[in-house]
Amino acid sequence: MAQSIACPAPAIKRQIAQLLPDNVITDACCKAEHRWRPRKFDPVTTIHLFILQVLHGNTAILHLRHLVCSTINAAAYCRARMRVPLAVYQTLLDYTARIASQGCAPVFAGMRVFLVDGTSTLAPDTASVRKLFHQPANVRAGCGYPMAKVLALFDAASGAILQPLICSLYVHEASRVWGLHPLLRGGDLLVGDRAFCSYVHLVMLQARNVLALFSVHQRQKISFQRGRRHGGKGQPTGRFIRKLGRLDQLVEWIKPRQRPKWMGKEQYDALPPSLIVRELRYALPNRGQRTRLVTVVTTLLDSTLYPAAKIEQLYGLRWQVETHFAQLKTGMRMSQLKCKTAEGVRKELLIYFITHNLIRRVIADAAEQQHVPLRRISFIDALRWLANAGEGEQLILLAVIPLRPDRHEPRVKKYLKYRYRLMCKPRHILKRRPYLYADKDK
Repeated sequence: MAQSIACPAPAIKRQIAQLLPDNVITDACCKAEHRWRPRKFDPVTTIHLFILQVLHGNTAILHLRHLVCSTINAAAYCRARMRVPLAVYQTLLDYTARIASQGCAPVFAGMRVFLVDGTSTLAPDTASVRKLFHQPANVRAGCGYPMAKVLALFDAASGAILQPLICSLYVHEASRVWGLHPLLRGGDLLVGDRAFCSYVHLVMLQARNVLALFSVHQRQKISFQRGRRHGGKGQPTGRFIRKLGRLDQLVEWIKPRQRPKWMGKEQYDALPPSLIVRELRYALPNRGQRTRLVTVVTTLLDSTLYPAAKIEQLYGLRWQVETHFAQLKTGMRMSQLKCKTAEGVRKELLIYFITHNLIRRVIADAAEQQHVPLRRISFIDALRWLANAGEGEQLILLAVIPLRPDRHEPRVKKYLKYRYRLMCKPRHILKRRPYLYADKDK
């Protein structure tokens, strides 16, 4: 690799620089009180290169020099990425979330809808990363990779990531979701799966006047029978109030006796003794789905404003999160990170989310230009255009996904890429005793 560092700035003045201007990056550095001297890899060049690298599947630096048609010293570029503070990446994420959501029509009139869910990703097996993020419990030391868990808040209208919480593998999402509450305001709706459905979480959202819609946790007993009892062993925990429909009722949930481990005693004692919620159950008509019967709980209590069909439609938006994470982990290759320090892993994840929001802005512009809903624009096609478009280049017609309602595919693999055995012992032991991983079939 060449030892000199040629200035790559002219070569990366692409559409990236128009969506994320130089002054936005310098302002973010000033806000974080980051000082830098004039050099080849200043913060603007470093951030733009980092985004370009992620747009090409987090490609190697040796490939990055071909993309910018300039010599890049890997060590100098990595040090430049380390110099940019974490707060700068967070400020840029806030900016890209704003521009991605600009002009997007709300999914429900008069209400902002947000989606919350968590995922995990593999990180390099180094001491600092392993200490913070940990390996799965069923994997021996030296035989697997640490896993970083990400709890993210998405805007349902635009698909933009507003805020991620990066934490250790063994931290449950319910113990950290309160960190996303300051981003919500009165009248917003938060939609999530059963991991976020608890009495404590619903009360915390109600205190902020934020509405909630979650699938019911498996430990919560629900019954729609008339004249049922509650509170006893094996009986529903909520007190029936009144019927709103065939499988639609108002129920009073009672404060549980057991306090969550992540909540202080004084804070728990201040919670109200009960909470009125709405319980609904509906069936999914299409075959091939893993879940055929869905039970949800919500604080949308007015059955006139929010009929059962609307509740079902709103909860259906939750599955968009799975699509967003699939686009990040498969389409953008976030499933395995490369930075070898704990802070580097956080920065790498944030640059993935910044890039995701920039692609969402391109999708919003394409949807408006082509007069189709945002969900119809191909994410991969938007990614490829942004990765190769020059500065000021006019947006072309992106691929439109055909309408395929009721399409369900089996959750199986047809092609196994590699058939090697799993690594069950550390590498240094396998090197000394090769018969441990020899193919027994030969």
